[in-house]
Amino acid sequence: MERPEKLIELERPPIIETAVVARVVLPSDTEEEVEESLREMRQLAWTAGAEVACTVVQHRNRPCPATLIGQGKADEIKAAVDELGADLVVFDSNLTPAQAAKLEKLLGVKVVDRTQLILDIFAQRAHTNEGKHQVELAQLQYMLPRLVGRGSIMRQQGGIGVRGPGEQKLEVDRRVIRKRIARLQEEIANIRKNRMVQRQRRAHGAVSTVALVGYTNAGKSSLLNRLASADTFVEDKLFATLDPRARRCRLSRQREVVLTDTVGFIRKLPHSLVAAFRATLEEVKESDLLLLVADAAHPGVEDHVRAVYDVLEEIGALDKPMLMVLNKIDIAESDRVAQLVRGGGPRVAVSALTGEGCEKLLAEIERLLGATRSRVRLRIPQSEAGLVARVYKAGQVFRQDYEGNDIVLEAEIDAALKGALTEYIACV
Repeated sequence: MERPEKLIELERPPIIETAVVARVVLPSDTEEEVEESLREMRQLAWTAGAEVACTVVQHRNRPCPATLIGQGKADEIKAAVDELGADLVVFDSNLTPAQAAKLEKLLGVKVVDRTQLILDIFAQRAHTNEGKHQVELAQLQYMLPRLVGRGSIMRQQGGIGVRGPGEQKLEVDRRVIRKRIARLQEEIANIRKNRMVQRQRRAHGAVSTVALVGYTNAGKSSLLNRLASADTFVEDKLFATLDPRARRCRLSRQREVVLTDTVGFIRKLPHSLVAAFRATLEEVKESDLLLLVADAAHPGVEDHVRAVYDVLEEIGALDKPMLMVLNKIDIAESDRVAQLVRGGGPRVAVSALTGEGCEKLLAEIERLLGATRSRVRLRIPQSEAGLVARVYKAGQVFRQDYEGNDIVLEAEIDAALKGALTEYIACV
């Protein structure tokens, strides 16, 4: 049984519960992976509002089908729970409904797995109706097969695991829950339609979109604030940003782009969350460029980047143009930053806190967006002269002539503007 290291005291959430973290270590797990995963679980628990009193690890050749851990280790955890007065046990893995029910009976306290802990944090972070709907859908889909055989302890104690928009729904039967799930899916489908309309308006306005993606707490919101002079909420906690935010940003040539901040990714991001947040994550899929923001000061930054790639692949966005932004260089070792910058693909090292490297980042964004520009010949009726102004503003005009009642332009424009002016293209 390991006592946890002291976490950095930042703006601490209210601690209302005491937790024991448990982990099964398999032969395929490396020491570094286990250590990083447990550190992340303690941070997740802290973010949710639990004080981690101790960590219990068991080495096994394979998980126990009934309870994940062996009987002896279950007895050890039970003793730790009694000694420390713990309110819940958090497992650094996903439990089957049967495993969770049996463990709850054996330990006599709430049992929460990795997915449920992440869902609880999302429930606390959701502020908009859209975010609340998406979290509730994921919660209900997760809890539906777990209603039989457990829940009495969780409902008696409340707190982590039963919080959020879906909290009251645990008291009703499966039929009502399924109806609620169907209603939420319908509402989220409407959200997807609304977002599609918004994207079409942006395309009509010929404004390129740049989505900030990355591991949770990599500094995406801070970077958005720095680049767009925005006032997005920033906090040194996991999943501080849940509801997406879009801000306009002016590049060096007076060209504007829309920067979109997105929810942070994490290892083993629950599939139910990816599915529920598909309406939001489509902003990533439909963007012109992805900024993959990574914490250059974090020892597990390469693993974090791989986790982001996994989610991007799941939502079908891995083929999008991408620029890696190595953030927090103000607290990272210079040799480590230099090593990361030498990695494959376009990369820029910045500090969202101090602003170092941000001018170079903006220039690189403009360069990459410019790589999608093409030279076209446009024939625009003089009655649509406003479109000519848009071409001058967002593109580069090489020549302008008049033929009859038409204005003829030879210009270089990006994909977004080209799509908006398709009907006026005379020759590509």
